[in-house]
Amino acid sequence: MNEFVTQLLAYTVLGIVIGSGYAIAASGLVITYATSNVFNMAHGAIGMFMAFVYWQLAVGAQLPAVVALLLVVLVIAPLFGALVERSMMRRMTDAPVMVSLTVTVGLLVALIGMAQAIWPAQGRSVDEFFAGRGIQMGEVFVSGQQLLTLVLAVAVAGALYVLLARTRTGIGMRAIVDNRELLALHGAQPGRLSMFSWALGSSLAALAGILLLYEVALEYFGLTLLVINAYAAAMVGRLKNLPRTIAGAMVLGLLMQYYRFAVSEITGRVEVSEAVNSVLTGMRAALPTLFLFLVMLLLPLEKLRVGQIAGAAMVRVPSWRRTFFSAAVFLAVVGALAFTMAPQDVARLGTSIALATIMLSLVLITGYGGDVSLAQMTFAGLGGLIIVKLGIFPSVDPVSLLCIGAIVAAIGALVAIPALRLRGLYLGLGTLAFAFASDKLILENPVWGLSLGGAAVFQRPTILGVSLESETGFTLYVTMAFLLMSFTVLAIRRGRFGRLILASRDSQAACQTLGLNTTSTRVALFAVSAGLAGMAGALYGGMLVEAGPPEFAMFQNLPLLLLAVIGGITSITGAVIGGLFLGFQPMLTDAFPALAGIANLAIGAAAIALGRNPNGIAGISFNLGRRLTGRSATAPPPQEPEIEIAPEPEEVRLVGTP
Repeated sequence: MNEFVTQLLAYTVLGIVIGSGYAIAASGLVITYATSNVFNMAHGAIGMFMAFVYWQLAVGAQLPAVVALLLVVLVIAPLFGALVERSMMRRMTDAPVMVSLTVTVGLLVALIGMAQAIWPAQGRSVDEFFAGRGIQMGEVFVSGQQLLTLVLAVAVAGALYVLLARTRTGIGMRAIVDNRELLALHGAQPGRLSMFSWALGSSLAALAGILLLYEVALEYFGLTLLVINAYAAAMVGRLKNLPRTIAGAMVLGLLMQYYRFAVSEITGRVEVSEAVNSVLTGMRAALPTLFLFLVMLLLPLEKLRVGQIAGAAMVRVPSWRRTFFSAAVFLAVVGALAFTMAPQDVARLGTSIALATIMLSLVLITGYGGDVSLAQMTFAGLGGLIIVKLGIFPSVDPVSLLCIGAIVAAIGALVAIPALRLRGLYLGLGTLAFAFASDKLILENPVWGLSLGGAAVFQRPTILGVSLESETGFTLYVTMAFLLMSFTVLAIRRGRFGRLILASRDSQAACQTLGLNTTSTRVALFAVSAGLAGMAGALYGGMLVEAGPPEFAMFQNLPLLLLAVIGGITSITGAVIGGLFLGFQPMLTDAFPALAGIANLAIGAAAIALGRNPNGIAGISFNLGRRLTGRSATAPPPQEPEIEIAPEPEEVRLVGTP
């Protein structure tokens, strides 16, 4: 057997092994979604957290590896999944996609924070199962760890088929989404079945996290992301077809390894430039998310849901008089602080306002439009990249900001056109895939990215002969930009386009019945929000002076969204509150490094608590003030007359079972 065939066989075996791990993780994700209609964004974080628990038992407590594995997979993980379902997810079954995604993202961040608090960052490793043992297949050696992964993947697939197709429990699990009340009338217990489904899903996430542990180090973000790769496999089966999900996992595993094999062959035979090599390396890391995006593009167009037309209670839009008065007060307060605080504190204040400016884009697309975008910090990074790399913009001046906004808005429209055809959950996943691919292919690229070797330097402008190099001057400049963008967002909300956005969010079916083009409306909304984020990203970079890929990384989108929800994602005030929290949080963690995990845990917990209340702290404060004056703080949803249309519930079944 020649060397080429030997290498190809070795990569094939490794691809099947990795695909088996993805299949286990994706199967758990499908189980939870098909029985609760909630896509668990924290699925990867559960696998990560349980891998740390396994390390604690196997290494810290020195239990036998098999005993530690059984304790985690069969006891600890199922109990955790049941607790999550009982305390959080049972209320999410009929919740809007925005709410369920926000709550599960909050759980993801909380689990990362909990892992950071319990297990501070340090080198950790565990031995492979059956280390040194395996079988020889020709010239390829298959280790005991790889064999165990293959055997467990086959066992999980067989057990799930028997459970869902041949048992009363499995049939009840598949019937939960259709009609919980009718299922209860037939003697089943929907609550217990749902709890069992989440326990099973958590157990499979834990098993996948432990088996895939040997692909990356025991690290918070890397291991979470490794399990997130299984999302692409779940999308192949449209979150309900287990056979297709498993097939998709195998295809993904093989695709990743064949790509590695092809790159090694090319670079071994042909000398490539640094730019080409950086693209090949970035493509390898981004391949799972590109696969996810491709799968979503190939999915059939989502059917419109019809039903009762109802709006959500939102914070009242202030009058222009109150808006200008509030803006004047805000500018005066920031100015007073900027001229009296120490320079480092002024820089932190300006950074907070820049982050609040990025959150304005979330107010527009998520607060008003109802679509969850997990790429706004990425659009901000692209705005920063344009101003420091293109060379045509000398500094962060107003003209440059407008040009950057136009360029990033065009990029946002290109991302939205394919993603919005599926709406809801798929849009959130599509933006997540775009964010990660942008990290690996653009922002982290050593040739044209924000330079991994050293942070990019942003130039502060001189306007009308006045230099804004000082922290005070640039903070006031960022504040003025924030206020102008806030006026823009409020003007959109008050105008015809804003009414179209709200109507499309409340009922796309009703809008299309009236002849309105909801797709073009939402593409335009996505483009405008991306443009705002791009301009805000340039301001954020100018405030930091030096910024690199970590400041705009994919995971930065998560606290950005959560703190916008906590502050109040339907109002400008909420963006200010969220920006201040996010901007001043590093002061606490720098002073007390041990609290870094606690901060993430607190953010996640607060987002979970406020997930159903998009008005957040701002809305609570407005309600309190209005009650004291006898007025209502929120705009009531539409009252009678209401249009009743016979509902057509989305069918969520596990295909491939009777």
